[in-house]
Amino acid sequence: MLRHTLYLAIFSASLVIGAPLSADGPQPGQSSYYSTYRGKTDAFPANVTKAAKPPTPNDAPGDDDLLFQNLLSAEWAIYSFYQQGVARFNASAFEEAGFPNTTYDRISEIRDNEAGHLAIFQEAISSGSVRPGACEYQFPYTDAASYLELGTLLEVSSMAFLTGLVLQAKLDASKATLVAIAEVESRHNTWSLMDVWRANPFAGPSDTIFPYANEILETTNLFIVNGSCPPENPPYPSPNQKLPFISNVGNATMKPGSSISVAFPDEANQPKFVDGKDYYLVAFHGTNNVSSPFDVETGTAVIPADIEPHRGIIIFVIADCPGAPTLESVVAGPLIAPQYS
Repeated sequence: MLRHTLYLAIFSASLVIGAPLSADGPQPGQSSYYSTYRGKTDAFPANVTKAAKPPTPNDAPGDDDLLFQNLLSAEWAIYSFYQQGVARFNASAFEEAGFPNTTYDRISEIRDNEAGHLAIFQEAISSGSVRPGACEYQFPYTDAASYLELGTLLEVSSMAFLTGLVLQAKLDASKATLVAIAEVESRHNTWSLMDVWRANPFAGPSDTIFPYANEILETTNLFIVNGSCPPENPPYPSPNQKLPFISNVGNATMKPGSSISVAFPDEANQPKFVDGKDYYLVAFHGTNNVSSPFDVETGTAVIPADIEPHRGIIIFVIADCPGAPTLESVVAGPLIAPQYS
């Protein structure tokens, strides 16, 4: 039965190859373009990379326009990361670094998928709101290996902020779209962990839910070249707490039960700790979170031991209340720690 189902799926897919394109380019789900394009030049149609103002400015914004504006802005960075990899490297670059000979083709296919996400998110924004355009991006990789390391971290982070965005969505259709995108990102992440790093991709019974998705989205601003975004773009992300970033120092593994020491690398944006007030390192993992006291003077804490080790990711924040129950309780973060082994 499964074999016959697969044959039907393959036959149906063949019918849409070469399907008509809209004025904005290929339509995801109606064209094979976002799966099979293998050129080194941009996969996304050039005529839709700029910010688009509402054609009818008097229209009211859609219920989830802000969510998809945030997501589209983040997706421009993710897409650009993969487009840079396709343009800069070739199959030999990954093979010579010791990775499977299918790596470059997979990177190209992920690039295509991310281009399709751009089209989906643009379509989800109503005529009453601006569609954010692409900025210029610089990413901290130097070779094929460091490129793949960053790619894995981006995929892991994508899963976390997509689950958080579901909590923000007002429309059932938006929630379904986010889950559908997360399923694809999960496949990207699984490929990266299994084929590239030979790691166990299983995250336990649940991947990590992080309720404050915009705090993760804010980290992608680190990749944007200053002044390069279209002036029509709305603030990103919105709302934005502009929290101090956390960096890990002195603990390469960040395993449950071990000590962690953190720093705040942006000298212009330091957390404001109140004398005499208690603070906590809150570790989100799976569907729950666990807190431990955070020493403001030394910048240290113990990673809660009652977290399943070697599974999924832990997302840390520093909060002024155990569990970081509200957005306002978070004073710094997030710090994302993959736990795959």
